[in-house]
Amino acid sequence: MPEAQSGSAALPQEALEIAAGYAFGGPALDLGALLWDGVCLPDAQVRIPLPMLNRHGLVAGATGTGKTKTLQLIAEQLSAQGVPVFLADIKGDVSGISAPGARNEKVQARAAEVHQQWEATGFPAEFYALGGIGHGIPVRATVTSFGPLLLSKVLQLNQTQEQSLGLIFHYADQKGLALVDLKDLRAVVAFLTSDEGKGELKNIGGLSTATAGVILRTLTAFEAEGMADFFGEPEFDTAELLRTADDGRGLVSVLELAAVQDRPRLFSTFLMWLLADLFHELPEVGDVDRPKLVFFFDEAHLLFNGASKAFLDSLTQTVRLVRSKGVGVFFVTQTAKDVPADVLAQLGNRVQHALRAFTPDDQKALRATVKTFPDSAYDLEELLTGLGTGEAVVTVLSEKGAPTPVAATRLRAPESLMGPVDAGALDSAVRSSSLYGRYAQAVDRESAYEKLDSRGAKGPDEMKAPPRPHEEEPSVVEQVVGSGMFKSLARSLGTQIGREITRSVFGTARARRRR
Repeated sequence: MPEAQSGSAALPQEALEIAAGYAFGGPALDLGALLWDGVCLPDAQVRIPLPMLNRHGLVAGATGTGKTKTLQLIAEQLSAQGVPVFLADIKGDVSGISAPGARNEKVQARAAEVHQQWEATGFPAEFYALGGIGHGIPVRATVTSFGPLLLSKVLQLNQTQEQSLGLIFHYADQKGLALVDLKDLRAVVAFLTSDEGKGELKNIGGLSTATAGVILRTLTAFEAEGMADFFGEPEFDTAELLRTADDGRGLVSVLELAAVQDRPRLFSTFLMWLLADLFHELPEVGDVDRPKLVFFFDEAHLLFNGASKAFLDSLTQTVRLVRSKGVGVFFVTQTAKDVPADVLAQLGNRVQHALRAFTPDDQKALRATVKTFPDSAYDLEELLTGLGTGEAVVTVLSEKGAPTPVAATRLRAPESLMGPVDAGALDSAVRSSSLYGRYAQAVDRESAYEKLDSRGAKGPDEMKAPPRPHEEEPSVVEQVVGSGMFKSLARSLGTQIGREITRSVFGTARARRRR
């Protein structure tokens, strides 16, 4: 390897111009040192301004090129600067962020190359697992809060079925029928196709027996695959992801997904629920000096595959608007073309690891990726196929919000353990967490299933509290819809769920938190 040059005066003119684009005055994350003509130039540091981390980003590259280590590197520095981080651990090897790294020859050599003052450091971490499957505090969501769009994505429903599911959720919201778990949803669908219930949706389109049958069969198959554990109570409060440790460092929340790798549609959609719920709950803050949270969305292509237009529109809008809530989102995938153009346009911070070009399809993807970058002094097609592990092409947003010059970068080494921690230590950390007692045990309270099962031939209207005197006037919903099921919106708002349901742009909902 060529010897690293030192001294700013020794930098070639092109490298000087690139380096000037990363000379930020405020707080920033250090990614690594500039590469130019095969030489590492440690005096030309490549950085990301901390306030720009809520402008979203993309970490991409072929398998084995170092994407996971890049996530770890960025997460460490965010935590050190007091910013909470969420990481999806697909392969089960991100838990090492909680433990000090191991000093070895490779780490020492990389630190010397990029002028990094490397020190073995563990970072404060909390470990979660979907439905408690795997090592972690159980993360659950109620069916109501998950919403019809996300659930349709998981169930692979077509557009007609998705719209019908939305109608079912709307009915349950209005009637105060809490959809806590999957059996609640099955009960409501069954009621709406029964002799007693089939007239309830008559004036707003109705629910065909065929569509209801598809939804019920899909739900049954979904449960048979072991998915029921992910839906229920206690529902995870996404505000837990915004905490800092006692020493002021940001808490790194690691969601273990290795145990559910064979259910990609579920975990990718569940990640979207976490993000959508944060969007729903957080207040507007505009531009801030540091993000409230940076959210890393691994295996992002799974989220977009087979998605309906309504789903993609809602996803795009959520990503666009969540920035003003102080949340930054990094999508992690193989190529930029895995991300729809409307979403990609919002990702101002880019870390692109090496790409392979072994087949015509690979070459096409490579050319398409190059077109997504600003004009560059590099031959990006050649560069992207020649990068080594732990090297990447970077462009970020400057402190003024303008794209920085494209910079080939030799990345720093993470200071935490690059691999999983011992399973025993992980379990001990989970059980000693202050959150374990709050979420570990599932709860099955009275909800739609129990209400419909116990009513006999009564309809949901007969289970609700009587109207108050000031509620006798017909509601707006009644005037528009003209259905008996909408006799009073206020009456519906008198129920526990109906009183508090609001739905976000993504269709997610939850009752107001009681803390």
